[in-house]
Amino acid sequence: MKTYTAKTLEDVLNNIAKEKGCKIEEINYEVLEEKKTLLGFGNSVTVEAYTKQDIKEFIFDYLGTYFTELNQAVSIEIITEENMFKVVLDAENNAIIIGKGGQTLRAITNVLKGAVNNTFKKRVNLVVDVNNYKEDRYRKVKHIAARVAKEVRKSHIDAALDPMPNDERKVIHQYLTDFKGVRTESEGEGGKRHIVIKYVEEKSE
Repeated sequence: MKTYTAKTLEDVLNNIAKEKGCKIEEINYEVLEEKKTLLGFGNSVTVEAYTKQDIKEFIFDYLGTYFTELNQAVSIEIITEENMFKVVLDAENNAIIIGKGGQTLRAITNVLKGAVNNTFKKRVNLVVDVNNYKEDRYRKVKHIAARVAKEVRKSHIDAALDPMPNDERKVIHQYLTDFKGVRTESEGEGGKRHIVIKYVEEKSE
């Protein structure tokens, strides 16, 4: 992240907005130093700042270097959603990037998240997909969750799903939120963390 200094915070933000061609409310910043003198002649404010565009450029550059070092030709598309960055990759051999059971893709995602979070000093929500692999996977886990939830609701017996990564568990939690008669909980640690779909007796109105 870059640092900026001006006489007042308002001046700093206006300068950043002008440089980046964005609105002031689109700037994320942290005040690093503020100097005030008795007469005000030496006043200054120094901030560290970035925008969503800075994050997108960092992701693109980071992955570009990453795949160049691996001698992999990969196209990179970054889609900015409301509170998330969706990174879509595509290569001649997508299977190599995905890996067995999506393990390589998860590793790439974790490395990228760590780099982004460390650089911008905040938790940035992002998902990395390869030729819609994750979207297809999300549809599959939703289908499985719905089938198991119906069985739990019918039998009144709780059921545990197979271990899965955090993003897939999150999809299931959200998907079954309004599914009557059941609730979901994550249990286990590390690679064994999984979702348990539990029966909930519906209250009669």
